[in-house]
Amino acid sequence: MSSSANPIRVLVAGLGNMGRSHALAYHENPGFEIAGLVNRSKVALPEALSGYGILPSFPEALLELRPELCSINTYSDSHAAYAVTAMEAGCHVFVEKPLATTVADAERVVACARANGRKLIIGYILRHHPSWMRLIGEARKLGPPYVFRMNLNQQSSGQTWATHKSLMQTTAPIVDCGVHYVDVMCQITDAKPVEVRGMGLRLSNEIAADMYNYGHLQVIFEDGSVGWYEAGWGPMISETAFFVKDVISPNGSVSIVMDQGAKSDDIDVHTKTAVIRLHSAATGPEGRFVKPDEDLEMEGEPGHQDLCDREQAFVLKAIRENINLDRHMDDAVQSLRICLAADESVRTGKPVKL
Repeated sequence: MSSSANPIRVLVAGLGNMGRSHALAYHENPGFEIAGLVNRSKVALPEALSGYGILPSFPEALLELRPELCSINTYSDSHAAYAVTAMEAGCHVFVEKPLATTVADAERVVACARANGRKLIIGYILRHHPSWMRLIGEARKLGPPYVFRMNLNQQSSGQTWATHKSLMQTTAPIVDCGVHYVDVMCQITDAKPVEVRGMGLRLSNEIAADMYNYGHLQVIFEDGSVGWYEAGWGPMISETAFFVKDVISPNGSVSIVMDQGAKSDDIDVHTKTAVIRLHSAATGPEGRFVKPDEDLEMEGEPGHQDLCDREQAFVLKAIRENINLDRHMDDAVQSLRICLAADESVRTGKPVKL
């Protein structure tokens, strides 16, 4: 266990959008010291990171640099193997979502963390966002059963579409982004998910024949709550209602209201909430609403880099204060299980019982 006097030496693997942002968070936080960066190819780095060398091999860098923490921000298909290798070498692990590409691999990573007494933190960035924490709290106050209506569609072109096509070599959009929003559903209802359905469509010849860039999942919970999540990526995707975050209960609803003019390819839009609208279903003698809707203005919201900074500050706290992460790890496996069941349903055309 690192003492508060010594910075935690971290090896950062994967220097795409999230990897660079997490590396900047480690660079700026005196509680960390970057031992090295890993990427299969040389990439342009922000000025702040230009002093660090880039190594091509994760296993070799791990052996050579002997870090205390590995930050894994590579493509999804390497997450489980890298995480297990790092923990067996004595490292704590931060791994971007999704934790793995199969439920069995996700469970193997969690078991490895427990067996080796290592901290495993999964990149559920919305858990560190004050407005999303408020949304979850307000929704829980309404009480079940719930309807969850959520999507994040991205009209992407140029480099963003190229990134999306790379991601889709291993992971469908409803899994890649879906784990975030399914995790939000699971934090609002304590009920177990019991059945998942999915449908999807391949809307581009630029992706593999067995992959789809538009998908929709539906999940049914034990308490009767139901939810859907929709995700589409690509130059053909509509910007109309691309961002819906809505929770309804018998007692009313809580919703995120987006800024007019927001664009789906702006990464800061994916986490910004602008306004949380609270609606009460209570009516008076004439059947009219007794309470007007209340808009909570979410001012001074953290941007994308601020959120990465907060997330890595939590990683530091979890290691130094030996925080129990059992629920955190179990939740990550559960949200992945739901999204992968939806992917299975897309491919088989049948609902999946959990």
